[in-house]
Amino acid sequence: YICSKSTLKSSQRKTSRKMSIRSATVQAPVNIAVIKYWGKIDEEQVLALNDSISCTLSVDELCATTTVAISNTFKEDRMWLNGEEKTIESNKRLVNLLRHVRGRCRQEWKDYKIHICSKNNFPTAAGLASSAAGYACLVFALGYVFEIEDRTELSILARLGSGSACRSIFGGFVQWISGTDSRSSFAQQIVPANHWPELRCVILIVSDKAKDTSSTSGMQQSVKTSTLIHYRASEIVPKRVADITKAILERDFNTFAMITMKDSNQFHAICQDTWPPIRYMNDISWSVVKLIHAYNQYYGTNRVAYTFDAGPNACLYMLDETVDEILAIINHFYPPSLANYEYLRGFFPTEQVEIPQNLLSHLEYKQDIQMGAFSGIISTKIGDGPRLICDSLLDGFGLPTQ
Repeated sequence: YICSKSTLKSSQRKTSRKMSIRSATVQAPVNIAVIKYWGKIDEEQVLALNDSISCTLSVDELCATTTVAISNTFKEDRMWLNGEEKTIESNKRLVNLLRHVRGRCRQEWKDYKIHICSKNNFPTAAGLASSAAGYACLVFALGYVFEIEDRTELSILARLGSGSACRSIFGGFVQWISGTDSRSSFAQQIVPANHWPELRCVILIVSDKAKDTSSTSGMQQSVKTSTLIHYRASEIVPKRVADITKAILERDFNTFAMITMKDSNQFHAICQDTWPPIRYMNDISWSVVKLIHAYNQYYGTNRVAYTFDAGPNACLYMLDETVDEILAIINHFYPPSLANYEYLRGFFPTEQVEIPQNLLSHLEYKQDIQMGAFSGIISTKIGDGPRLICDSLLDGFGLPTQ
């Protein structure tokens, strides 16, 4: 593996060859669902209650980075996440995933121990699909070192770690087919990223703190107690999947936006229908919903679509021509409380954008200014999926470089 070994010092390369280390380093993206996955019919196999559709974002702004190294000289499987060593045995899904990977690899590698080092460049467990990026990254790297190349197979493996991770194996727009068993539940690409190059995503970071109710726990509660979740899965999702797929293929943003927002609202309605109710969105989240509806109302069409995963952060889809105006509006109604946001990433206007006075008056009639509502803003685009990189997180001995 030229890329990973080229980053090692000469002394490390010798040790690496002597120790028979195989390694790969991968970056994998976040995906943001427009038709939500919520609920499982099989917890162990991670089989979804319904199909879902997502957009894979660019790794340039949001990604997990993972190095996987395997060797016959490692004494045990080890993992480091965001600088801290984690116990693999306590993570049942990870143990199950590694078992399945070993079951698909060459006989000579089945007894090799695995070292994993991973980091995210965005808040973990804050509703930004960190587990999806993390497990997709891990599986893609494992697939590289164990020579498991089929993307469908990698999607099935990623699903065992985190359901949404199966979608991050692909770029562009992706559908997770829920299936009826482990072999029939996988993701497939609807269109690649270059099908709709004008599409953009702006993420408003309301909170980077871990949520009170994890997605796994929340899904279990909803499946047990919500009547709406089962009606949605059987009666609503199939038509929405067909309709939004058509909108994506035709690049019909108005329809795409309407379905995206309605499905987000219904997902959070299911959370409210769960007993006891789950609340992922907060008051800032709902103020963003109000602002986007007022903005779309002014133009008489859907120019922006909001969607919220299991957290308060707002993901806004729009076309490139709308980004500068929306960012100016966000800055007007949600000015940073300090000199600037904690972090800004991606595409931002180089010059100040003037908001048309009629539009501003329309929005001000319905929206209050809330200072310091967001800790960060990420402006990004559709991405191509996981990629190999050269900067290994593990040294020639299979230990973290930092």
